[in-house]
Amino acid sequence: MDAPNVSFEVAKDDLASAVSWVARNLPSKPTQPVLRAMLITADDDGLEFAGFDYEVSTKVRIPAEVNQPGRIAVAGKLIAEITATLPSKPIKVFVEGSMVQLVCGSSRFELPSIPLDDYPTLPALPEVTGAINPRLFIDAVTQVAAAAGRDDTLPMLTGVHMEIDGENVTLTATDRFRLALRSFQWAPAVADAQAKLLIPAKNLLENARTLDANSSEPVEIAVGTGESIGADGLFGIHIEDRQTTTRMLDADFPNVAPLLPKQHKSMASVEISALQDAIRRVALVTDRNAQIRMQFSPGEVILSAGGSDAGHAEESVPCAYTGEDELLIAFNPGYLRDGLSVIRTNRVVFGFTEASRPAILVPEPEEMPEANADGMFPTPETDFTYLLMPVRLPG
Repeated sequence: MDAPNVSFEVAKDDLASAVSWVARNLPSKPTQPVLRAMLITADDDGLEFAGFDYEVSTKVRIPAEVNQPGRIAVAGKLIAEITATLPSKPIKVFVEGSMVQLVCGSSRFELPSIPLDDYPTLPALPEVTGAINPRLFIDAVTQVAAAAGRDDTLPMLTGVHMEIDGENVTLTATDRFRLALRSFQWAPAVADAQAKLLIPAKNLLENARTLDANSSEPVEIAVGTGESIGADGLFGIHIEDRQTTTRMLDADFPNVAPLLPKQHKSMASVEISALQDAIRRVALVTDRNAQIRMQFSPGEVILSAGGSDAGHAEESVPCAYTGEDELLIAFNPGYLRDGLSVIRTNRVVFGFTEASRPAILVPEPEEMPEANADGMFPTPETDFTYLLMPVRLPG
């Protein structure tokens, strides 16, 4: 229902919020010029703004005074930049010829309208599969996405694996050097829902970051119901007046369960903020983020790095350590910081098997596990685990 004389008036804050949200998902360098467009539909229910680049689609609705209904399209990122700079006054938008006029106070902009003949049809949102508290969803995605790969030649590692088992959901991501796993409960639309999905981590994290953690509305995850869960290949999110879809990855996520140790020869508990500060200082002398050595012993962990032209650094941090007499292990400081930054307790618990084997980082439980008859410590009960590969020590 394209119309040459579309006309509406809208509150500045409503417009700015809507166009900035849609614009952030539009491609900076589209494969087709028409994909830079933001579709604006004016009807009896207000305004709908939409964008689509074949991978990600976004739609948002806001109230407005519509004088003449219809549909137009303009450069999405440009209208978002313009709107953000305008004063807090009502904004009038109307069409004159091939130009879209935008008037706010004494400001006036003319934007060329974009023909929609070649614009792809936006995908429909799949059926809602389940709902989750926004704060919980944001936290879980943020924790797991930190471990996702960024190498597009290994697409199966650039995603977040989502396993749905009734009311239980598990998110997992790995780049081969670290692994993050987060479990939580949600409200499934169907009690026995079962699915294994692989969602691009970058897009999932972007979507999570745009949500309002304080919203009273649940986040609805839409990937279908029954036998058709995931069949559309689309991962949909709907909350309040916003919805988005992302094309899921067509790849097999590796079986990571065997990588997670169930018991440990030694365990350590360290205050996160003190450890983060020490890592930041000691890492200043590492060669290209190479490694930080950690010498664990009862009462302290000694961090050290360097030894080349950059110099040497060493710092001791108090530590509750039990198990073998002492342990020397080395980690990539960037990966170590990433893990510590998404653990929500004041202290982190490390679990070690061998200095050459992956270690786990988990939130400190209310009670630390005690060693069993074999002198091994079971993994604490936790909803989040960060598994980190050590760096090989020289010699």
